[in-house]
Amino acid sequence: MRLRRPCRHGPCRLQFLLLLLMLGGLLLMVAMRHPPPHPQHLPPAQVMEHSPEAGYRLDFGESQEWVLEDDQEYSPLEDLPPFISLREDQLLVVVPHPRARRNQSQGRRGGSYRLIQQPSRRLDEEAPERDWGAEEDDYRDVSEEEELSPLRLEQALSARIPLQRALPEVRHPLCLQQRPGDSLPTASVILCFHDEAWSTLLRTVHSVLDTAPRAFLKEIILVDDLSEQGQLKSALSEYVARLEGVKLLRSNKRLGAVRARMLGATRATGDVLVFMDSHCECHPGWLEPLLSRIAGDRSRVVSPVIDVIDWKTFRYEPSTDLQRGVLDWKLDFHWEPLPERERKGLRSPTSPIRSPVVPGGVVAIDRHYFQNTGAYDPLMSLQGAENLELSLKAWLCGGSVEILPCSRVGHLYRSQDTPSTLDQEAALQNKVRLAETWLGSFKDTFYRHSPEAFSLSKAEQPDCTERQQLQRRLGCRTFHWFLAHIYPELYPSERRPRFSGKLHNTGLGFCADCRADRELLGCAVVLAPCSDSRWQQHLEHTGRKEIHFGGMQHLCFDVQQEQVILQNCTKEGPAIHQQHWDFQGNGMLVHIISGKCMEAIVQENNKDLYLRPCDGKASQLWQFDQVNTVDER
Repeated sequence: MRLRRPCRHGPCRLQFLLLLLMLGGLLLMVAMRHPPPHPQHLPPAQVMEHSPEAGYRLDFGESQEWVLEDDQEYSPLEDLPPFISLREDQLLVVVPHPRARRNQSQGRRGGSYRLIQQPSRRLDEEAPERDWGAEEDDYRDVSEEEELSPLRLEQALSARIPLQRALPEVRHPLCLQQRPGDSLPTASVILCFHDEAWSTLLRTVHSVLDTAPRAFLKEIILVDDLSEQGQLKSALSEYVARLEGVKLLRSNKRLGAVRARMLGATRATGDVLVFMDSHCECHPGWLEPLLSRIAGDRSRVVSPVIDVIDWKTFRYEPSTDLQRGVLDWKLDFHWEPLPERERKGLRSPTSPIRSPVVPGGVVAIDRHYFQNTGAYDPLMSLQGAENLELSLKAWLCGGSVEILPCSRVGHLYRSQDTPSTLDQEAALQNKVRLAETWLGSFKDTFYRHSPEAFSLSKAEQPDCTERQQLQRRLGCRTFHWFLAHIYPELYPSERRPRFSGKLHNTGLGFCADCRADRELLGCAVVLAPCSDSRWQQHLEHTGRKEIHFGGMQHLCFDVQQEQVILQNCTKEGPAIHQQHWDFQGNGMLVHIISGKCMEAIVQENNKDLYLRPCDGKASQLWQFDQVNTVDER
């Protein structure tokens, strides 16, 4: 019998098409009832996992949140280098997120960090429940922006902008040709915040995650410096729980930017620390140049070019000219165009720029170098001048400071509202500490430009012993060296002697003199009995760091084969030469170019003056008759 073959044409094909139409309609109905979430409302890790721009899958390991627990005894940290920065009652305890609770059964402990259970995952009462990223709900009536305060207006505008946005390409074309190596160090990005706007903070986090290659980004550490806004509590914990590789630390004490950054540094595990303000946006390729320069020399402190994000419009305004960071005699930070002589010294438009000081918004430094050179000054107040202290310490103690044109980061500069009295006082206290620690005798110039700082220093008399000991331990140069070699434009113009009269040696009890009867040029400086009648014993130590002999402006203390002699004074200028001496507060006269101290050496019946390594012995201690103090000027 012959079987009937199935139909091959019209009827079967029609049935197949009808079946496809029915399935398509069914899928359309399901999709309309359950639309997919907008990418902005997805958990951020999912957004970036499927983002073609990101180019990698986030797989940092488990997220963590750390909070400070009250009334807890802490043992010394065993797995961290010694820090002079934080009291033990300011350290944190580790609190894992729910996905990490399995670690609790292991009873894991690390130093003074005790593992505890995280509070239940719920929103605080003062933080309304919301969709992730839907910050606009807080500012429904933005049409009345003219009635909002500047801060409220800024938050409203920020909330309208996506948490992830692409910035315009503003780097030099040569930057795009650079290819980082595969052996760069890893980075821990530390973001400290206090009541930062929700959208601005998260935009900073997403910007780092979107632009930093996974191979080099070890972690992002958020440090909550006792924020009071409700949405920065449980709501932020919930959000961060969805971000791989982002860790959250909370302090139950107001630390300020300086100590909050150091707190983040204690938990960082990357090779390089990148301290970043919590209102920044990064360009692709911003991290690699920073890591590459530090890999070449671990004593470099580097910063990207900081572009402006306008707080009124959130428009990105790139810098179009080469600039460097400088300070003035009020110890305020400024940007200035790169001087022509520095510009001519650059090999290309992408070469690192030597900068007197680094801005505070974004700065990268090797983690071990940061710790071994004393970190930030732990006794500085809330914020202000910490970037200057870090920069001066680097230059004076063997490091360097650079700004890298191929690294670009945008920084939101807020409205120029008058800072609070507390912030003003904190900044002034920090400047006083900076002057007392690093400026040496040039602190008088600072106090003359800032009388309120001088009054504060006399009233509070800050104790800078620890930082001064750090200077000696690191073998740091004097501030005069910084003025002569790094920023000669800042050199003070005053020529009035800072010290004058007879120069007494504390150890031997005699005065500096020259015993030549006729020719004084080339005469060896010796110690002789102090006499008010000998005009040769009248000396002047000028603001140019020269010691003028006998009131004669053409003869100065000089050095020949480490012996102190008299020579014609060289032409004044910023460059260091053989006749520059720094009279320090401890009584030592330091020959700046050699770093050695003037010492009285007894040889037979002579007491000649020679250069010797500074050790503070009595024969190296000196005192002038008259000190021209600040309030006498």
